[in-house]
Amino acid sequence: MHQKITLDNGLRLLTCNMPHTRSVSVVFYLGVGPRYETDSEAGISHFIEHLCFKGTEKRRSSKEISEAIESVGGMINGGTDKELTTFWCRVTSQHFFLALDVLVDLLRNSRFDANDIDRERQIIIEEINMSLDSPRQRVAMLFDELLWPGQPLGRDIAGSKETVTSITQQQMLDFLSHHYLPNNTVVSVAGDIEQEQVQEVISQALSDWTSNKLSTGFPNSSSQEAARMHIEFRDTEQAHLCLGVPGLSFFHPDRYAVDLLSIILGEGMSSRLFITVREQQGLAYDIHSYADHFADSGAVIIHAGVDPGRTEDALRAIIDQVAKLKEYISEAEIDKAKEMAKGRLLLSLENSRNVAAWLGAQELLTNRILTADEVISLVEAVTTEDLKRIAQQLLTGEKLNLAIVGPVKEEESLAQLLKL
Repeated sequence: MHQKITLDNGLRLLTCNMPHTRSVSVVFYLGVGPRYETDSEAGISHFIEHLCFKGTEKRRSSKEISEAIESVGGMINGGTDKELTTFWCRVTSQHFFLALDVLVDLLRNSRFDANDIDRERQIIIEEINMSLDSPRQRVAMLFDELLWPGQPLGRDIAGSKETVTSITQQQMLDFLSHHYLPNNTVVSVAGDIEQEQVQEVISQALSDWTSNKLSTGFPNSSSQEAARMHIEFRDTEQAHLCLGVPGLSFFHPDRYAVDLLSIILGEGMSSRLFITVREQQGLAYDIHSYADHFADSGAVIIHAGVDPGRTEDALRAIIDQVAKLKEYISEAEIDKAKEMAKGRLLLSLENSRNVAAWLGAQELLTNRILTADEVISLVEAVTTEDLKRIAQQLLTGEKLNLAIVGPVKEEESLAQLLKL
């Protein structure tokens, strides 16, 4: 069981004792990402996350920051997502105080040195170039742009080379002062810990962090009335495609039904897509589906890498399976999907970092923490009728979005297949 306290400055602290493990994970969650960026700021959250690892007054370089944790066998990293940014560290329990000190230091005391900014600017541009050169990553970008055109969720998390080039030091400091706030932060600690001791230490370390008024994120909408398609021609060995539809937010009562539909359709080697498209028809090596949930939107997405000459065959086979999902789902498939969802959840929570993430992400994004047993109950409560209703509601021809990267030119014939 976890414990929660809220400091006077609004910072929320979650702790969970896991006495069976020898590790402890500390994760800082901040409510900042592309959702909170203007068009000219695109990529600034990701840029700031990078710079937090470049040096503080206490640890002057990225080497000193990483070496402090790696020298005791630990791991440290950060990440930027569409609606949140994380900074995390996992160490053996005896090094908890070191992990906390390093994370607090880089969050509160990063220098944002002008030379570091210019150097990191080039590093991020190379990161963007790497993503653009990867058909697998590029097709996901194009899909997001189709689903959320001109909206924050439709932008690449890293921004563009143009915005990364133009973002200034002062813009970063201003953005930091409006978003890197204690009342916009959740600290989640899980592992072999004494919860009261952790609460006391973190309160001492962060009680002087000053809160401020929070900025609201930019809303997203999915008002789609016709199928959309974008093909980017590339001379590659495979054609990578993403096919999907708008989904549901993580607040929607049917979100677990969507998750189960995705499991049945394309998660795992016994899913419908894997069996038919790969095993029976040999049209792909990698084919899978997944469901994304955000504060006011979501998506159900299928990804596949296929022989360019058989792109039409693959797309036809995929859409055929999507159509069949609307027509029939067996009780055996539903039972298997529920067991798969429950098993993956329970197995993931044997790891201290996953437990810290489970608690912190829920608290930040939903202001509510469901236990594993509560989620399992919600999964178990999904009925056959729920799945049929959601499939009929979401899987419609006018909501289809298709992005392709590869040596494909058959736009008209592919567009004709976008029907359900």
